[in-house]
Amino acid sequence: IVLLIGVVLAAVSQYMGFSHFRKRRIITDTPTSKAKGVFMGLVEICGKVVRAGPLISYLSESPCVYYSWSVHERWSRTVRETYRDAQRKTKTRTRRESGWTKVAGGGDFTVFDVCDDTGCVQIDPEGAKIHGEISLKKTCDRHDPLYFGKGPESEVRNSDHIRRFSETHIPVGASVYVIGQARERSDKVAPEIAWSSEAPIFLISTKSEKRTSSSHTVKYWSIMLLGLVALMISIWISGLVTHFGRASLALYIWFALLYVGVWFLGWFWIVYNGMKSLRERVRQATSLIDIQLRRRHDLVPRLVNIVRGTMEHETTVQERISAIRQELEQHPEETASVLKDLSEDYPVLKANEAYSSLQRELSCTEERISLARDYYNEIATFYNTRLEKFPDRIVARAASLESLPLITGDPDKDHMPDEE
Repeated sequence: IVLLIGVVLAAVSQYMGFSHFRKRRIITDTPTSKAKGVFMGLVEICGKVVRAGPLISYLSESPCVYYSWSVHERWSRTVRETYRDAQRKTKTRTRRESGWTKVAGGGDFTVFDVCDDTGCVQIDPEGAKIHGEISLKKTCDRHDPLYFGKGPESEVRNSDHIRRFSETHIPVGASVYVIGQARERSDKVAPEIAWSSEAPIFLISTKSEKRTSSSHTVKYWSIMLLGLVALMISIWISGLVTHFGRASLALYIWFALLYVGVWFLGWFWIVYNGMKSLRERVRQATSLIDIQLRRRHDLVPRLVNIVRGTMEHETTVQERISAIRQELEQHPEETASVLKDLSEDYPVLKANEAYSSLQRELSCTEERISLARDYYNEIATFYNTRLEKFPDRIVARAASLESLPLITGDPDKDHMPDEE
């Protein structure tokens, strides 16, 4: 039975350890996106918390977008019990018991924005694992106004009249790290990061990405080694109980090799699936570039038609339109600058609301193409590095995974549509 308990503990330790290892791999395999470069799918972003109408936390009364608080009360009591001594005589003894009981608690959260130098992205924290910062941690007695001011009026039985107040929150203006699934908002055409059953992780933390990843690394190694130690101890105890002596060295080696073997298989499986998932995200990044290129492809003919309709009275309009089209066919990435020069030459275009709207939309598209290209290069570089780094290289060769090319120039694959 003791050995069975050790095996179960080892299995549970490996399950928990692999869970932390998988989360660490996901965090390190996901490149940080800019706010304007957040696309659909698993993303991570770092920035400042912004909220127009913030919450007010219960204990510290500070403006925030999330808070969680609790109140614990200490109690102690003397317990009298009877027992039998070595001579089977009934005796009485007393002992002191003490502990803490939660007497109150709660919390709240609200939707907020995470902003960087490119813009803002809405975050819906419902369902997320949230790591806030400590806003209040205080232990006090009945003479402190906080004792009854924020705690319940009634006390627990055998109370020592001491309470511990704790609160964590995410204040407005704090730097946060968010990783989760991006989707389209329901109120307007813009992305938001929210809970999804398809996402392997949804985390909001005031800790940096590096600290978050390191935390999972420490937990992974600690839990896995603890499982091995528990297995070895259970073998030792089992040997004493069953054989009234020490277990053989071969038994220790056999179980240790079995534990390490399962450890290696689990590691191989997680790394293999992680690298395949990373490869699919590189391919998804390619499709994001294509989407923005098609968007630009559709905008240009509409702008040309507006130019033609607005400047029909100009004798040189057809020549200018043809020149514009030739320039855009050769250098489509310069569309925004060409249209800006055109509006400067023909001030009447500035008064055309449709032209101005499309010009802004095209400028935004150009910027998103650049962000999508940077995102692709970043995640492709990380994937290629994984293929060459030991020990991931072993898995990559076993799975016949190959490196992917980077985008070194303009990634345009389509051509400009016909004028007619």
